[in-house]
Amino acid sequence: MKPQPSSIVSLLFAAGLFLLRLVPSAADAGTFPNATADCSEFIRTSCVITLYPDVCYTSLSRYANAIQQDPASLTRVAITISLANARRMAAYVSNLSHVADYGADHRVSSALHDCFTNFDDAVDEIRGSLKQMRQINDVDAPSFRFQMSNVQTWMSAALTDQETCTDGFDDVMDGPIKKDVCAKAEKVKKHTSNALALVNSFVEKRIP
Repeated sequence: MKPQPSSIVSLLFAAGLFLLRLVPSAADAGTFPNATADCSEFIRTSCVITLYPDVCYTSLSRYANAIQQDPASLTRVAITISLANARRMAAYVSNLSHVADYGADHRVSSALHDCFTNFDDAVDEIRGSLKQMRQINDVDAPSFRFQMSNVQTWMSAALTDQETCTDGFDDVMDGPIKKDVCAKAEKVKKHTSNALALVNSFVEKRIP
């Protein structure tokens, strides 16, 4: 049985902070001795295949020196950023749902609870994808295909879950809560969509 939203908010925040520490900061990236402008250009070129290339480049370019020109590293960092954003969104919606329970329209409350469930599921799926990506360098070709198939499936499912969150507000009257949640969710979806696109591109290049 899943833990109640109120019991995992602090864990989500803590995990999100820990996750962000795993991704090199812009300052840390400068410590890599072999960093060149080619790294940023590699990211820019890679992001062209995504639906949101500007978001893709902006979010990944700060880690250019850590990524270098390695497609696997690029994909892992993209998934990591997606996971961090999904975790923050899950925590945000969880907190908001508690407030909405006291006096808000029941449709708003229901949409928020469903949104949290969807983002909570998305977090699990993206986390599983990242775990698989961290193991790909140590596997043979058949295992690589299997693991990347899992990554593609889970990232796609995570994007669907995030879209389901915003779909749940279709029958909710316009208001500040709906506007704020949907706007924040859209930003998260862009990161997940971009990460999925980079995953698919990585698979296409590695599997003939």
